[in-house]
Amino acid sequence: MPGGRLTQAERQQIAAGLADGLAYAEIARRLDRPTSTITREVMRNGGPTGYRADLAHRATGQRARRRRQAAPAGRQPSAQPYGRDAEAVRDYQESLTTVFVISGLPRMMARVLGCLYTTDTGSLTASDLAQRLSVSPASVSKAITYLEGLDLVRRERGEGRRERYVVDDDLWYQSMIRSARANDQFIETARQGVAVLGRGTPAATRLENAARFLDFVSEALIRAAEQGREVLYTRTETPPDKTAEPSQDDEPTAAPTATA
Repeated sequence: MPGGRLTQAERQQIAAGLADGLAYAEIARRLDRPTSTITREVMRNGGPTGYRADLAHRATGQRARRRRQAAPAGRQPSAQPYGRDAEAVRDYQESLTTVFVISGLPRMMARVLGCLYTTDTGSLTASDLAQRLSVSPASVSKAITYLEGLDLVRRERGEGRRERYVVDDDLWYQSMIRSARANDQFIETARQGVAVLGRGTPAATRLENAARFLDFVSEALIRAAEQGREVLYTRTETPPDKTAEPSQDDEPTAAPTATA
């Protein structure tokens, strides 16, 4: 599989594929690239309806120049634990952010979540996030408040008065349950409509069927989440770090205990 940055010719092929209505996976297959690379490229450059190969190529060059200008002269990328490649980690974080954006998160919130998920502790302070993402603390605070509302991030008290923002295993479970229960209000209201509109009438039948469908799906999702919850606590062997000492923000933390 070829590596490195996309070429202008490849971007032209992406544009042609989008014009032909091809899926990202098919475009990626034809270019022998990961699907995530194509997805990130399109979403960062106008989306499927606004993507232009020449503009995307120019914008990529401009972003690269801005990154070089922003970095202090002579500064090297910070060492990564476990022998990771710093540039590969940065590119992966961008890919993960793009996936979150496609799933519906605003970009700033997606960037914060992507940053947290690519740290070994899954825990950073507001100042850590602001520094790593080159954004203001106010932007971080707004993003955290939004993510908390979706049960995707939680706060915990760190040293002194500093708060730490955490993504842990059980948050996926809690978010799934919240998502399943998000339909409850519609289900209840739809069933009220059946009585108002008259059972057996076309409008009432439509609402009743929708309520039954969403109720079935929600309950199935909750059962699946309960049955699969233990998967969130599966631990794999951690390889020794032979290249760099983890920073204070990446110190090991105690693994959560699953509850019934």
